[in-house]
Amino acid sequence: MPRAVATALSAVFHPLLVPFYLFYIVCYQLPGVLLLPALPDRWLVLAVVGGFTFALPSLGAAMLVKLGLVDSLEMPLRQQRALPLLLAATSFGAAAWLLHRPGLFDGLLYQIMAGMTLAVLLTFLITLRWKISAHGVGMGGAVGLLALLHLGGTSGVPGVWWLAGTVVTAGAVGSARLALNAHTTTQVWAGLALGAGLVLGFGAGLALA
Repeated sequence: MPRAVATALSAVFHPLLVPFYLFYIVCYQLPGVLLLPALPDRWLVLAVVGGFTFALPSLGAAMLVKLGLVDSLEMPLRQQRALPLLLAATSFGAAAWLLHRPGLFDGLLYQIMAGMTLAVLLTFLITLRWKISAHGVGMGGAVGLLALLHLGGTSGVPGVWWLAGTVVTAGAVGSARLALNAHTTTQVWAGLALGAGLVLGFGAGLALA
């Protein structure tokens, strides 16, 4: 894979952007999945998700670079990824708290955000010892979520196409990380497995509860 393509894929499908894409798909591309809020008001969900899973963590990372605690926003060194991940987990948790409003937001929105928060927290803990692929975790979680909605029979025909496209995209992003020498094959597959496994396990737990 050409380095320019790999860099573009890594940027467009950055782990902090994937939550926004997923919530957009759930809110606007999968009819019947959500009951609340009504379609005209779902921009509020995207505003919360975009603000707390991308804008705030990105601002925090930029501040760490300015303070000299992190060399660059790419964070090639494992040791420099821990603090940004911890800040991201805190911000994701705040988003989950804001979406936990029964009667205003569908419970699925909170469950998705809570699962994402747990994924980031686990990525942080693993990163303390080993450089797992955060891109892999994000894309694996995306595949897991869309698979879960498909298996639950709520996403319909559009869900099949979104799932298939996401599987292909996850493979492309994983290949991009390898092409950039950002991770080993094991680190990429571990990230994909963690993301997908966490979502499917979380969904199974909710179904049994």
